[in-house]
Amino acid sequence: MTVTSEAHSTWAGSLFEGSGTVAFSSSNLGTFPVNWKARSEGSDTTTTPEELIAAAHASCFNMAFSLALAENGTPPESVNTTASVTFKPGTGITGSHLNVNAVVPGITPERFQEIANDAKAGCPVSQALSIEITIEATLA
Repeated sequence: MTVTSEAHSTWAGSLFEGSGTVAFSSSNLGTFPVNWKARSEGSDTTTTPEELIAAAHASCFNMAFSLALAENGTPPESVNTTASVTFKPGTGITGSHLNVNAVVPGITPERFQEIANDAKAGCPVSQALSIEITIEATLA
């Protein structure tokens, strides 16, 4: 089965003075403001394309890592991932860093790192991104 997910965005005005919204159309989870100032300077009230990519990357990695750990015979009790996507005005998106903390009974630290790196490479969002992806995985 193929699933297509949708989001919708609106924009009014120029890049620097304008603003817009992004809405999760498939899930109807909400509509959020976007603007250049938040993208280039940061904001705790307005989202950015990079934050949306970070959300997709973190959740996708958690799924890929959980599957790989279960296939290894060591299903996780929990996996917590923060993806940090970096944007440089004038250059673009330069990288994504995955910071992972997981509780996985019965796994060696070496095997944990190996599976984390494989999941980073195999995650469909990782594969869709043409940027440097780094990972810091901690076994709790």
